[in-house]
Amino acid sequence: MKQAKRMRRILALTAVLAVVMVACGDDDAATTTTAAATTTSAAVTTTAAETTTTASGDEYADFNGDGQVLIGVATDGPRDDGAYYQALVDKVIEISTEFGFADPIIVDLIDPANAETELRNIAEQGVDILMVGSSAVGEPIPTLLADFPDIFWYCNCGSGYPVTDGLLISLDRGAELWISGGYAAGLLMQETGGTTAAFLGCCELPFETESFDAFVYGMQLVDPTFTATYTPTGAFPFDFNNTAAATEAFNGALAEGVSVVVPFLGGAHEPIVQLANDNDLIVMSAGSSKACERTDLAYDFEVKFDGGDYVDPILRDIIAGTAQEGTAREFHVGIDDVVGAGFCDATPDQVAALDAINAQIGAGDFAEDINAIVANAYGF
Repeated sequence: MKQAKRMRRILALTAVLAVVMVACGDDDAATTTTAAATTTSAAVTTTAAETTTTASGDEYADFNGDGQVLIGVATDGPRDDGAYYQALVDKVIEISTEFGFADPIIVDLIDPANAETELRNIAEQGVDILMVGSSAVGEPIPTLLADFPDIFWYCNCGSGYPVTDGLLISLDRGAELWISGGYAAGLLMQETGGTTAAFLGCCELPFETESFDAFVYGMQLVDPTFTATYTPTGAFPFDFNNTAAATEAFNGALAEGVSVVVPFLGGAHEPIVQLANDNDLIVMSAGSSKACERTDLAYDFEVKFDGGDYVDPILRDIIAGTAQEGTAREFHVGIDDVVGAGFCDATPDQVAALDAINAQIGAGDFAEDINAIVANAYGF
């Protein structure tokens, strides 16, 4: 069944590409790179403007041919964290409703040690599309691809995950995101007279190191004397949900006189934002692009790497039959509006300064330093 679906996707993609070539000529539209092998790293694409679809989606997305389209979601964090994990869940529910699909199967709080069992359980429930929320639960995917070839597999697995045959992935670069975030924090610190920030994370995972080092780099672009401390709050690996430990770390940072708190957390994110609000500290989102719209919590700016924003065009392409397995889409600060820092409330000069830094990131002005940050974090 899926072979027929794949052929229709290929034919649809060919038709779309033909139209694009005629309409756009030499326009700089993104292209897609296919993986040569399961473990081969490959060039990736920058996602263009949001895709829209008017078809029902059943023709291409009912991969198992049972007459309905069912999407499964697997994530290691809580579905209602108000940040990184919830963004993906909400978007899948929204699109399933829009297209009249079955209610999606959402499995959250997956222990990475049990990821294969949980993913297998979802797959066996007849899902057509299985969306994995992070690399924490992505390790067993290559094994499961062979066992469930009729499923369209997607993973927001991050920059360290290889392009894999049979899997569509989305990628970003933590160093880009958090240079932008650090610069935004630095501008606000400069305005308020603050000098230090507290970065609360899980357990010194490499991508946390990348993000923290980039955050400090961004702050010090504003003022070289600004400093930050990283404090782990969870058990290794991937525990971003320990509210008690995060609260203790927050209280310690508050006693040290910090002016900025970075809640690089999942389930513990919102409680720390509330504490920051209660104590008049600068605070930002960690993933969500909807933070500035909140009325129950006050954010000073967003650091956007929203899983819902990533999956929206990707899922619409899957539904339209134009998405390709074995490829990756990369999102870049200064190129894609859905990533990087953005103020909730700031002066025109601050907004202009942040926009300029984001543009420099997108232009590659910090590429050498970004590569050094990444090398340090991952031991390259």
